[in-house]
Amino acid sequence: MMMTAAQYEKSLRNLNLIVYMFGERIINVVDDPIIRPSMNAVAKTYEMAHCPEHVDILTATSHLTGKKINRFTHIHQNTDDLIKKARMGRLLGAHTGCCFQRCVGVDALNALSIVTYNMDQKLGTQYADRFVNFLKYVQENDLTCDGAMTDPKGDRALSPHQQTDPDMYMHVVEEKSDGIIVRGAKAHQTGAVNSHEIIVMPTIAMSEADQDYAISFALPSDSQGITYIMGRQSCDTRKLEDSILDRGNLHFGGHEALCVFDNVFVPWDRVFMYKEYAYCGQLVEKFASYHRQSYACKSGVGDVLIGATQTVAEYNGVQKASHIKDKLIEMNHLNETLFCGALACGAEGHKEPSGTYCVDTLLANVSKQNVTRLPYEIARLAQDVAGGLMVTLPSAADYKSAETGKWIDKYFKGRSETPMEHRFRILRLIENLTLGTAAVGYLTESMHGAGSPQAQRVMIARLINMKEKQTLAKRLCGIEPL
Repeated sequence: MMMTAAQYEKSLRNLNLIVYMFGERIINVVDDPIIRPSMNAVAKTYEMAHCPEHVDILTATSHLTGKKINRFTHIHQNTDDLIKKARMGRLLGAHTGCCFQRCVGVDALNALSIVTYNMDQKLGTQYADRFVNFLKYVQENDLTCDGAMTDPKGDRALSPHQQTDPDMYMHVVEEKSDGIIVRGAKAHQTGAVNSHEIIVMPTIAMSEADQDYAISFALPSDSQGITYIMGRQSCDTRKLEDSILDRGNLHFGGHEALCVFDNVFVPWDRVFMYKEYAYCGQLVEKFASYHRQSYACKSGVGDVLIGATQTVAEYNGVQKASHIKDKLIEMNHLNETLFCGALACGAEGHKEPSGTYCVDTLLANVSKQNVTRLPYEIARLAQDVAGGLMVTLPSAADYKSAETGKWIDKYFKGRSETPMEHRFRILRLIENLTLGTAAVGYLTESMHGAGSPQAQRVMIARLINMKEKQTLAKRLCGIEPL
């Protein structure tokens, strides 16, 4: 069954999550004013899947049941699926102006569909059957999954088993007849408290000495022993203020959390890797490749920022200036370049032995490397065009005040035919996208999401066939025969 947005919200109300923010437990997570915009963004993925004009992009046919499902629960069956995934990311980024939080889940599902099959073929394990049963459950109930890969890591110079505190990486602390007990944490978890399931994966390649850390499993997000500590974002408390004008994005947002697993029980039927350390690197690489393509969403958010920049230029009366036009052209050029990479790695995808289609790993890393850079230049140009008022504009309370509002309306007006409130709103949106809460999902996430920039550069160096390039050059200049 494909859920509606209303059904999704109701499903979250049935969860009993342990969530802390600002030192206090949040009892009503769904209606908390700071968390609510992030739930709205996820709800949009459900709502738009029911819109006739978006069905082709946001839904798919399950290869397991033949039923129509939300694409965020789909296992890619061909390169067309991979391309539609990129288009879906851009579409939703444009409609929410933020991170909509479901990409990491579908990327985890696809990576596990490949690696559990590979382990079973080589080792004679039964992980693929367990995974397929879990996948059917996710598809039939249209669940949102949080893909939990990033461990706190402690001392980065030490491997997991060498850490002073063994909990710096998720690990098994006890094996029982009906399952395992795990302890540790997963950091920077996007949309964690908006998720039904938490899919845990190892965060690095491991050696035999680290086998207790070589684990992958899935659990309901409200399982006993899991605690969520919400991360802070710039301007987050503006959502607590009476006026909505200072928020910029009035409806949507994202969130990240630290997910703590304090001696959590995992039944065997939810375990997808148990001490198979030789496959950790493969799972990390497959997930990272998928997730690096997922940053097509940044081109969608870029569409919003470019639209806001064009609008503020018009409100300021400078839209006809040649240098403003040139900056907007450059913003569009950079934004389309981001999207090109996401499409290319999908179009060049390949079929894995499991039958799942995976993106081209090299091009996925090149695409994400662009994402670590180009959004920052797009944001810089947006701030350039917007002007300093973006960060010196008085508060909405001052604007609505009987004493000061008239002066703000008088002195901060741009074109005479444009209401000052419209200029106020668009400036706050640009601030939100480039400096505020949405900047987490647009800029910082562009830099560090799916691995740091150096992680992509390592993969690019590993995958490039430099010898072949040298041979091509040597043949053309006569060093080697044609």
